[in-house]
Amino acid sequence: MGRHDRLTVHSTPGQRNSLWHWPDAKSTLRIMHNYVFVLVARIAPSLRVKNWALRRIGVTVERGVSWGLEATPDVFWPELITLREDAIVGYDATLLCHEFLQDEYRTGEVVIGERAMVGAGAIVLPGVEIGADARVAANSLVAEDVPAGATVAGVPATEQ
Repeated sequence: MGRHDRLTVHSTPGQRNSLWHWPDAKSTLRIMHNYVFVLVARIAPSLRVKNWALRRIGVTVERGVSWGLEATPDVFWPELITLREDAIVGYDATLLCHEFLQDEYRTGEVVIGERAMVGAGAIVLPGVEIGADARVAANSLVAEDVPAGATVAGVPATEQ
């Protein structure tokens, strides 16, 4: 099963693109709350503080997770992110749990496996699972699952 099979599709009515409809799914106050804790997770030097902030917005953070400076979790659906034990998310990486399209938006979980590493500047799309001990190279776009132990790189990321 691929990432697209794990996405939930939310149709949106009207002429405007789906981004105009996010307030129907999430309250403005919730997004503001999430954004404050995202900022803390992005800039705090302490891993304990980062992991605390991520948990405040619903991210599942297991023991030993390392969240890099300027890394960004999804601000709309952070509760769909799971970071397994000893996972590393590198500097300026982004984990997205949503895709806003013209007539719909899609949401999906992102799972970073035990001891998996997501490199600096990488982007992980919704519905992607990165297996245990997998490695994602810096500046890669992860649009498909990464098997356990694999190394992927590029745009889109492919196995090396």
